[in-house]
Parts: sequence; structure tokens; C-alpha cells
Amino acid sequence: MKYSTQIRPISYLKANAAEVVRQLSEQREPMVITQNGEAKIVIQDVASYEQTQETMALLKILALGNRQIEEGKVVLARDAIKRLRREKARS
Repeated sequence: MKYSTQIRPISYLKANAAEVVRQLSEQREPMVITQNGEAKIVIQDVASYEQTQETMALLKILALGNRQIEEGKVVLARDAIKRLRREKARS
């Protein structure tokens, strides 16, 4: 994705809001909005935003898992299975 094709001044957003919404929904690419020649905000459709948030959550989980591995906070799978079976037998 090339952001350079999705850069618009804020005046374009103001004058063409409905078109911008349609374009974002169809193309599912973010748009960079500039003010006084500087990039100020990025807008995107809701589906893309939700997908980004889900991806970020998964990356956080992976990072946490890697940190726990590095800190030695791991349990062998066979030990975890044994513990689960013992707990299930008790209930």
C-alpha cells in the first residue's frame, strides 16, 4: 500500500466527506489528512480499524509469551496435561 496516493488536505475532507467515507469503505486503505502541509491525522474504515486492533492484541499476547519464556516462566506440556487431568479427576 502506498500512502502517497492517499494523502489529502483537510479542505478536501471538509468538502468531500461523504466521498471520503465511501472511498475508505471500498478501498479499505487509510487516508492521511494534512493541515498546513503537514500530516496530522490518519483515518480508516471501521472494519480495518477493528482488524488492526485484533492484530495488535495478538502481537501483545505473543510478546508476553516470549517474555515469559525468556524469564523461564514455562511449564512443559506433559506436566500441564498431568495437572489438568488431576484437577479434572478431583471434580
